[in-house]
Amino acid sequence: MLVLNALAPVFLLIALGAWMQWSGFVSERFLREANRVTYYLGLPALLFSQLTASLHQAGGTKLMFTAMLTGTALTIAVAYGVAWWQRVPAAAVGTYVQGAFRGNLAFVGLPIIYGLPDTPVAGGLSARAAAIITVAPMLVIYNTAGVIVLLVSQHQFGLRMLGPLAKQLVTNPPLIGTLAGIAVALTGWPLPVVVEKSFAALGDMALPLGLLGVGGALVTANLGAAWRQPLGAALVKTFAGPALGWSAGRVLGLGAIETKLVMILMATPSATVSYTVALELKGDERIASGAIVLSVVASLVALAVVVGAF
Repeated sequence: MLVLNALAPVFLLIALGAWMQWSGFVSERFLREANRVTYYLGLPALLFSQLTASLHQAGGTKLMFTAMLTGTALTIAVAYGVAWWQRVPAAAVGTYVQGAFRGNLAFVGLPIIYGLPDTPVAGGLSARAAAIITVAPMLVIYNTAGVIVLLVSQHQFGLRMLGPLAKQLVTNPPLIGTLAGIAVALTGWPLPVVVEKSFAALGDMALPLGLLGVGGALVTANLGAAWRQPLGAALVKTFAGPALGWSAGRVLGLGAIETKLVMILMATPSATVSYTVALELKGDERIASGAIVLSVVASLVALAVVVGAF
Protein backbone atom coordinates (compact mmCIF):
# COMPACT_ATOMS: atom_id res chain seq x y z
CA MET A 1 0.00 0.00 0.00
CA LEU A 2 2.91 2.32 0.76
CA VAL A 3 4.28 1.83 -2.75
CA LEU A 4 0.91 2.62 -4.33
CA ASN A 5 0.32 5.68 -2.17
CA ALA A 6 3.79 7.09 -2.85
CA LEU A 7 4.13 6.36 -6.56
CA ALA A 8 0.59 6.42 -7.97
CA PRO A 9 -0.04 10.17 -7.53
CA VAL A 10 3.30 11.00 -9.18
CA PHE A 11 2.97 8.74 -12.21
CA LEU A 12 -0.75 9.46 -12.61
CA LEU A 13 0.07 13.16 -12.93
CA ILE A 14 2.78 12.32 -15.47
CA ALA A 15 0.22 10.22 -17.38
CA LEU A 16 -2.30 13.07 -17.17
CA GLY A 17 0.24 15.49 -18.62
CA ALA A 18 0.97 13.02 -21.44
CA TRP A 19 -2.77 12.64 -22.17
CA MET A 20 -3.31 16.40 -22.12
CA GLN A 21 -0.59 16.81 -24.73
CA TRP A 22 -1.50 13.77 -26.85
CA SER A 23 -5.23 14.52 -26.98
CA GLY A 24 -4.79 18.18 -27.79
CA PHE A 25 -6.59 19.16 -24.56
CA VAL A 26 -3.80 21.71 -24.21
CA SER A 27 -1.34 22.94 -26.79
CA GLU A 28 2.30 22.02 -26.76
CA ARG A 29 2.98 25.67 -26.05
CA PHE A 30 0.84 25.59 -22.88
CA LEU A 31 2.78 22.77 -21.22
CA ARG A 32 6.08 24.27 -22.32
CA GLU A 33 5.13 27.59 -20.74
CA ALA A 34 3.79 25.86 -17.62
CA ASN A 35 7.12 24.09 -17.30
CA ARG A 36 8.85 27.44 -17.69
CA VAL A 37 6.76 28.91 -14.87
CA THR A 38 7.62 25.93 -12.68
CA TYR A 39 11.33 26.09 -13.43
CA TYR A 40 11.72 29.86 -13.10
CA LEU A 41 9.25 30.54 -10.26
CA GLY A 42 7.79 27.47 -8.54
CA LEU A 43 10.96 25.44 -7.92
CA PRO A 44 13.10 28.41 -6.78
CA ALA A 45 10.29 29.44 -4.42
CA LEU A 46 10.10 25.90 -3.00
CA LEU A 47 13.85 25.75 -2.43
CA PHE A 48 13.90 29.25 -0.94
CA SER A 49 11.05 28.66 1.51
CA GLN A 50 12.35 25.27 2.68
CA LEU A 51 15.94 26.44 3.09
CA THR A 52 15.01 29.53 5.08
CA ALA A 53 13.06 27.31 7.47
CA SER A 54 15.45 24.35 7.78
CA LEU A 55 19.01 25.39 6.91
CA HIS A 56 19.99 25.73 10.60
CA GLN A 57 19.65 21.92 10.81
CA ALA A 58 21.55 21.21 7.59
CA GLY A 59 24.41 19.52 9.47
CA GLY A 60 22.27 16.43 9.77
CA THR A 61 22.28 15.95 5.99
CA LYS A 62 26.06 15.87 5.49
CA LEU A 63 26.28 12.10 5.18
CA MET A 64 23.18 11.97 3.00
CA PHE A 65 24.63 14.57 0.63
CA THR A 66 28.00 12.78 0.58
CA ALA A 67 26.31 9.49 -0.31
CA MET A 68 24.34 11.20 -3.08
CA LEU A 69 27.46 12.87 -4.46
CA THR A 70 29.51 9.68 -4.30
CA GLY A 71 26.75 7.63 -5.92
CA THR A 72 26.48 10.19 -8.72
CA ALA A 73 30.22 10.15 -9.37
CA LEU A 74 30.21 6.35 -9.53
CA THR A 75 27.19 6.41 -11.86
CA ILE A 76 29.04 8.75 -14.22
CA ALA A 77 31.98 6.33 -14.30
CA VAL A 78 29.68 3.38 -15.00
CA ALA A 79 27.88 5.36 -17.71
CA TYR A 80 31.15 5.99 -19.54
CA GLY A 81 31.94 2.27 -19.37
CA VAL A 82 28.52 1.22 -20.68
CA ALA A 83 28.68 3.88 -23.42
CA TRP A 84 32.00 2.38 -24.57
CA TRP A 85 30.48 -1.13 -24.46
CA GLN A 86 27.49 0.02 -26.53
CA ARG A 87 29.82 1.76 -29.00
CA VAL A 88 28.17 5.14 -28.62
CA PRO A 89 29.72 7.63 -31.09
CA ALA A 90 32.30 9.84 -29.39
CA ALA A 91 30.34 13.05 -30.05
CA ALA A 92 27.23 11.53 -28.42
CA VAL A 93 28.91 10.11 -25.30
CA GLY A 94 28.32 13.30 -23.32
CA THR A 95 24.58 13.18 -24.09
CA TYR A 96 24.50 9.51 -23.07
CA VAL A 97 26.32 10.11 -19.79
CA GLN A 98 24.18 13.12 -18.91
CA GLY A 99 21.02 11.08 -19.46
CA ALA A 100 22.46 8.31 -17.28
CA PHE A 101 23.19 10.41 -14.19
CA ARG A 102 21.13 13.61 -14.27
CA GLY A 103 17.94 12.69 -12.46
CA ASN A 104 14.65 14.54 -12.15
CA LEU A 105 15.15 15.21 -8.45
CA ALA A 106 12.78 18.13 -8.09
CA PHE A 107 9.75 17.13 -10.15
CA VAL A 108 9.75 13.36 -9.53
CA GLY A 109 11.98 12.64 -6.53
CA LEU A 110 10.54 15.26 -4.18
CA PRO A 111 6.86 14.43 -4.89
CA ILE A 112 7.55 10.77 -4.09
CA ILE A 113 9.32 11.68 -0.85
CA TYR A 114 6.45 14.04 0.01
CA GLY A 115 4.12 11.06 -0.43
CA LEU A 116 5.97 9.07 2.24
CA PRO A 117 5.54 9.49 6.03
CA ASP A 118 7.50 12.60 7.06
CA THR A 119 9.58 10.83 9.68
CA PRO A 120 12.55 12.49 11.42
CA VAL A 121 16.10 11.77 10.28
CA ALA A 122 19.54 12.58 11.67
CA GLY A 123 19.83 15.98 13.31
CA GLY A 124 16.11 16.22 13.98
CA LEU A 125 15.20 17.18 10.42
CA SER A 126 12.07 15.82 8.81
CA ALA A 127 12.57 13.57 5.79
CA ARG A 128 11.12 16.22 3.50
CA ALA A 129 13.40 18.98 4.79
CA ALA A 130 16.43 16.67 4.54
CA ALA A 131 15.53 15.87 0.94
CA ILE A 132 15.20 19.56 0.04
CA ILE A 133 18.55 20.43 1.62
CA THR A 134 20.20 17.55 -0.25
CA VAL A 135 18.51 18.29 -3.58
CA ALA A 136 19.40 22.00 -3.64
CA PRO A 137 23.19 21.62 -4.05
CA MET A 138 22.77 18.48 -6.19
CA LEU A 139 20.82 20.51 -8.76
CA VAL A 140 23.82 22.81 -9.10
CA ILE A 141 26.20 19.85 -9.33
CA TYR A 142 24.01 18.15 -11.94
CA ASN A 143 23.90 21.33 -14.00
CA THR A 144 27.67 21.81 -13.83
CA ALA A 145 28.57 18.17 -14.51
CA GLY A 146 26.01 17.94 -17.33
CA VAL A 147 27.61 20.86 -19.16
CA ILE A 148 31.11 19.49 -18.61
CA VAL A 149 30.41 15.98 -19.98
CA LEU A 150 28.65 17.44 -23.02
CA LEU A 151 31.50 19.82 -23.82
CA VAL A 152 34.18 17.16 -23.26
CA SER A 153 32.48 14.89 -25.81
CA GLN A 154 32.54 17.78 -28.25
CA HIS A 155 36.29 18.19 -27.65
CA GLN A 156 35.81 21.59 -26.07
CA PHE A 157 37.62 20.83 -22.82
CA GLY A 158 39.54 23.80 -21.43
CA LEU A 159 38.93 27.53 -21.35
CA ARG A 160 36.18 27.21 -23.97
CA MET A 161 34.15 25.49 -21.30
CA LEU A 162 34.02 28.52 -19.03
CA GLY A 163 31.57 30.57 -21.13
CA PRO A 164 28.80 27.94 -21.49
CA LEU A 165 29.33 26.78 -17.91
CA ALA A 166 29.07 30.30 -16.49
CA LYS A 167 25.96 30.94 -18.56
CA GLN A 168 24.26 27.78 -17.26
CA LEU A 169 25.02 28.69 -13.65
CA VAL A 170 24.25 32.42 -13.73
CA THR A 171 20.91 31.87 -15.46
CA ASN A 172 19.95 28.89 -13.27
CA PRO A 173 16.78 29.75 -11.29
CA PRO A 174 17.10 26.87 -8.76
CA LEU A 175 20.63 28.06 -7.98
CA ILE A 176 19.37 31.61 -7.45
CA GLY A 177 16.58 30.34 -5.17
CA THR A 178 19.08 28.21 -3.26
CA LEU A 179 21.56 31.04 -2.71
CA ALA A 180 18.78 33.44 -1.70
CA GLY A 181 17.38 30.91 0.80
CA ILE A 182 20.83 30.32 2.31
CA ALA A 183 21.50 34.06 2.57
CA VAL A 184 18.20 34.77 4.36
CA ALA A 185 18.64 31.76 6.67
CA LEU A 186 22.14 32.88 7.66
CA THR A 187 20.89 36.32 8.69
CA GLY A 188 18.55 34.71 11.21
CA TRP A 189 15.84 37.22 10.37
CA PRO A 190 12.32 35.78 10.19
CA LEU A 191 10.45 36.45 6.98
CA PRO A 192 7.27 38.54 7.17
CA VAL A 193 4.28 36.20 7.29
CA VAL A 194 2.88 37.51 4.00
CA VAL A 195 6.20 36.86 2.24
CA GLU A 196 6.59 33.41 3.79
CA LYS A 197 3.07 32.35 2.80
CA SER A 198 3.45 33.75 -0.71
CA PHE A 199 6.65 31.78 -1.35
CA ALA A 200 5.13 28.66 0.21
CA ALA A 201 2.06 28.91 -2.05
CA LEU A 202 4.23 29.46 -5.11
CA GLY A 203 6.40 26.50 -4.14
CA ASP A 204 3.36 24.26 -3.64
CA MET A 205 2.47 24.55 -7.31
CA ALA A 206 5.95 23.48 -8.46
CA LEU A 207 5.65 19.73 -7.95
CA PRO A 208 2.24 18.96 -9.57
CA LEU A 209 2.80 21.39 -12.43
CA GLY A 210 6.27 19.99 -12.98
CA LEU A 211 4.86 16.45 -13.24
CA LEU A 212 2.35 17.53 -15.88
CA GLY A 213 5.25 19.04 -17.81
CA VAL A 214 7.21 15.78 -17.61
CA GLY A 215 4.23 13.94 -19.08
CA GLY A 216 3.85 16.44 -21.89
CA ALA A 217 7.55 16.14 -22.71
CA LEU A 218 7.18 12.38 -23.15
CA VAL A 219 4.65 12.84 -25.95
CA THR A 220 6.80 15.31 -27.87
CA ALA A 221 10.06 13.40 -27.41
CA ASN A 222 11.62 11.82 -30.50
CA LEU A 223 12.59 8.22 -29.62
CA GLY A 224 13.04 6.93 -33.15
CA ALA A 225 13.87 3.40 -34.21
CA ALA A 226 17.30 3.28 -32.54
CA TRP A 227 16.38 2.62 -28.91
CA ARG A 228 19.18 0.41 -27.59
CA GLN A 229 21.57 3.19 -26.64
CA PRO A 230 18.90 5.36 -24.96
CA LEU A 231 17.71 2.24 -23.12
CA GLY A 232 21.24 1.61 -21.89
CA ALA A 233 21.43 5.14 -20.48
CA ALA A 234 17.97 4.75 -18.91
CA LEU A 235 18.90 1.48 -17.18
CA VAL A 236 22.14 2.92 -15.81
CA LYS A 237 20.14 5.87 -14.48
CA THR A 238 17.33 3.96 -12.81
CA PHE A 239 18.99 0.73 -11.66
CA ALA A 240 22.76 1.23 -11.40
CA GLY A 241 22.26 4.70 -9.86
CA PRO A 242 20.25 3.67 -6.79
CA ALA A 243 22.40 0.54 -6.31
CA LEU A 244 25.51 2.72 -6.20
CA GLY A 245 23.75 5.19 -3.90
CA TRP A 246 22.91 2.31 -1.55
CA SER A 247 26.52 1.12 -1.62
CA ALA A 248 27.80 4.62 -0.81
CA GLY A 249 25.30 4.92 2.03
CA ARG A 250 26.37 1.60 3.52
CA VAL A 251 30.06 2.54 3.43
CA LEU A 252 29.34 5.91 5.06
CA GLY A 253 27.14 4.39 7.76
CA LEU A 254 24.02 6.21 6.62
CA GLY A 255 20.80 5.47 8.49
CA ALA A 256 18.05 3.38 6.91
CA ILE A 257 15.68 6.29 6.25
CA GLU A 258 18.39 8.52 4.78
CA THR A 259 19.62 5.65 2.59
CA LYS A 260 16.11 5.16 1.28
CA LEU A 261 15.83 8.87 0.46
CA VAL A 262 19.13 8.77 -1.45
CA MET A 263 18.03 5.70 -3.39
CA ILE A 264 14.71 7.33 -4.33
CA LEU A 265 16.52 10.40 -5.64
CA MET A 266 19.03 8.24 -7.53
CA ALA A 267 16.24 6.13 -9.08
CA THR A 268 14.39 9.08 -10.61
CA PRO A 269 14.14 9.25 -14.43
CA SER A 270 16.42 11.45 -16.52
CA ALA A 271 15.69 15.13 -16.05
CA THR A 272 13.72 16.70 -18.87
CA VAL A 273 15.99 19.74 -18.77
CA SER A 274 18.85 17.48 -19.93
CA TYR A 275 17.21 17.44 -23.37
CA THR A 276 17.25 21.25 -23.56
CA VAL A 277 20.86 21.46 -22.43
CA ALA A 278 21.92 18.72 -24.88
CA LEU A 279 20.35 20.60 -27.79
CA GLU A 280 21.90 23.90 -26.73
CA LEU A 281 25.36 22.33 -26.55
CA LYS A 282 24.99 20.33 -29.80
CA GLY A 283 24.45 16.93 -28.21
CA ASP A 284 22.59 13.95 -29.64
CA GLU A 285 18.85 14.71 -29.74
CA ARG A 286 17.82 11.05 -30.21
CA ILE A 287 19.72 9.78 -27.19
CA ALA A 288 18.65 12.73 -25.03
CA SER A 289 14.93 12.33 -25.73
CA GLY A 290 15.01 8.52 -25.76
CA ALA A 291 16.74 8.32 -22.39
CA ILE A 292 14.05 10.52 -20.84
CA VAL A 293 11.15 8.47 -22.24
CA LEU A 294 12.60 5.05 -21.42
CA SER A 295 13.87 6.09 -17.99
CA VAL A 296 10.36 7.14 -16.94
CA VAL A 297 9.14 3.60 -17.61
CA ALA A 298 12.19 1.99 -16.00
CA SER A 299 12.03 4.27 -12.96
CA LEU A 300 8.51 3.10 -12.17
CA VAL A 301 9.90 -0.41 -11.58
CA ALA A 302 13.04 0.80 -9.79
CA LEU A 303 11.16 3.18 -7.51
CA ALA A 304 8.58 0.53 -6.65
CA VAL A 305 11.43 -1.75 -5.50
CA VAL A 306 13.14 1.02 -3.52
CA VAL A 307 9.97 2.27 -1.81
CA GLY A 308 8.64 -1.21 -1.09
CA ALA A 309 11.79 -3.10 -0.13
CA PHE A 310 13.94 -0.57 1.72
